[in-house]
Amino acid sequence: MSAIKKKIGIIGGGQLGKMMILEAKRLGFYVVTLDPGPACPSHSISDEHIVAAFDDPAAYLELAKKVDVITYEFEHIHAGVLEALEKDGRTIYPSVSSLKVIQNKYTQNQALQENGIPVPRFALVESAEDIRKLGAEKFGYPMMLKSTLGGYDGKGNALVRDRDDVESAFASLGGGTRQVMAEEFVDFEREISIIACRGIDGERVIFPPAENQHKNSILDVTIVPARVPDAAVEKANDIAGRVMEVFEGVGTFCVEMFVGKNGEVSVNEVAPRPHNSGHYTIEGCLANQFENHIRAITGLPFGSVALTQPTVMVNLLGESDGPAQLVGLEETYADPNVRVHFYGKEFSKIGRKMGHFTTVDKTVEGALEKALKAKEIVKVIGG
Repeated sequence: MSAIKKKIGIIGGGQLGKMMILEAKRLGFYVVTLDPGPACPSHSISDEHIVAAFDDPAAYLELAKKVDVITYEFEHIHAGVLEALEKDGRTIYPSVSSLKVIQNKYTQNQALQENGIPVPRFALVESAEDIRKLGAEKFGYPMMLKSTLGGYDGKGNALVRDRDDVESAFASLGGGTRQVMAEEFVDFEREISIIACRGIDGERVIFPPAENQHKNSILDVTIVPARVPDAAVEKANDIAGRVMEVFEGVGTFCVEMFVGKNGEVSVNEVAPRPHNSGHYTIEGCLANQFENHIRAITGLPFGSVALTQPTVMVNLLGESDGPAQLVGLEETYADPNVRVHFYGKEFSKIGRKMGHFTTVDKTVEGALEKALKAKEIVKVIGG
């Protein structure tokens, strides 16, 4: 086991960075955040906050000089600068080599496919004619178009329902000016995700699979345990472990998957960081995804990922624009099994992730019933 690292640098001061810091501070680590927002959610709890853009090489170097290890809360950052820092002997987890592959959805799928991990069929497309040809000869309709770079919460994706959608879908993703890939549409029964952690020494732990429900391409509800057959759980766990080995990941990764109507499991996307669908672990597991991420990147053994009881997580999205206000908390907290997390973002925007809440119960059905009731009460509005 390597020596425990004492100072942690986090690129990104949003809600994921904030939750990493809360676990790091509980263990006594010194944390430096790099984020362009002077009042980002992580600002008030960081030991230091470097206020700079995510593409500022000087800021990355300043961060590196202050800490023993660097990590990040999202993957759309300057991999080239991080690569130079890594070559200079700086410690960065997950590794820059894995980050560079995962940042591009096409190279991510290539890496998975080359290592025998099931993914939907995919291909780069350079024109609307390429898409029509795939639709006629290979994928059929519907199919998914994805920008290979950037994109999250449905942004950067376009569903092509039939030939008539091809031109508009391709144009909506900047086709012709931005790299676009087409992907076979998966007629899935459930969407699930697995949070997996891998240590510096290769030790691995895998959290229970989460069942995810999306609304307008944004995660709405996560249900744990996932309501899928045991055989699908076994396949998903095996795939998640193999994905960690493909990328030699250190830290927490999320592997999003489809469970088909025939029970087959395939990978949708991989995120090299803690994930929204893993927020259930805070109340639902003995050690959560953020604690085990901090343990992994600092060289500590993992905490138990055992599920303590069925858990449901619901995202709180902004319902109007303006200064953020959390309403309905007192009434919601009349149920002692509800826990609300308000991220501290200054401004609410319609559809923006402003927080989440979890409910727990002895059964999945009970936790889901509590969650749906609370969902009608607690809101984030722009005051």
